[in-house]
Amino acid sequence: MGFLKNIFKKKKKPIVYPFDFTDLVTDVHSHLIPGIDDGAKSLDDSISLILGLQSLGYKKIITTPHVMSDYYKNDKEIILTGLSRLKEALKLHKIDVDIEAAAEYYLDEHFEKLIDQKELLTFGKDMVLFELSFFEEPKVLDNIIFKLQLEGYTPVLAHPERYSYWHRSMDKYEKLIDKGVLFQANLGSFSGNYGPEVMKVAEKMVENNWLSLLGSDTHHMMHIQLFQSLKTNPFIHRLLNENKLLNSTL
Repeated sequence: MGFLKNIFKKKKKPIVYPFDFTDLVTDVHSHLIPGIDDGAKSLDDSISLILGLQSLGYKKIITTPHVMSDYYKNDKEIILTGLSRLKEALKLHKIDVDIEAAAEYYLDEHFEKLIDQKELLTFGKDMVLFELSFFEEPKVLDNIIFKLQLEGYTPVLAHPERYSYWHRSMDKYEKLIDKGVLFQANLGSFSGNYGPEVMKVAEKMVENNWLSLLGSDTHHMMHIQLFQSLKTNPFIHRLLNENKLLNSTL
């Protein structure tokens, strides 16, 4: 009887203890400078979001406004001026946070010109965060990667798990990694925020050790609330425990 009882006994799920994001140290993807893209709309919004990220355990923030020639015509001056205003507001409210700015560049002709002009905002050791169309793979992707590297930049692909045109050809991801592209996954992808297929691909990337960076991609307070639910996520735990992420080095 005891033998049969053990056969049909349900296996216990491993206990995953809650954590905060202190071990990550730095968030590398967010939209916190007010009024220049689809993120924070006001300084009050920015402050609330920054306090929210601090409450999760982050010690440093590298915020990355969109740069898209058709929608968000940001440049170095606009971004750095916005950062300066934000820092003044944080100082006024006595909020002690280490905050810098880079950008999330959309791969278009304007991005290519900025590479040629060496006018890119970087983080870490000349890392450049860029994103692609969600509808089709850019035909010039390989050329852009080569050009970035030729100019001494390290290409960091934002949320690769969200590009559905690669979900059925995972070898494409491997080829990009072989070319020296770093992958930055979004925290929200592990909660199903972008759909079950994106979550599945993000988990696969963890299993394959393809991720170099995690980013919050914070736009609004709903994102902060969403991240609370990830404190027992086994894939986030695995990323933190394996110590392969670069966030804490930035």
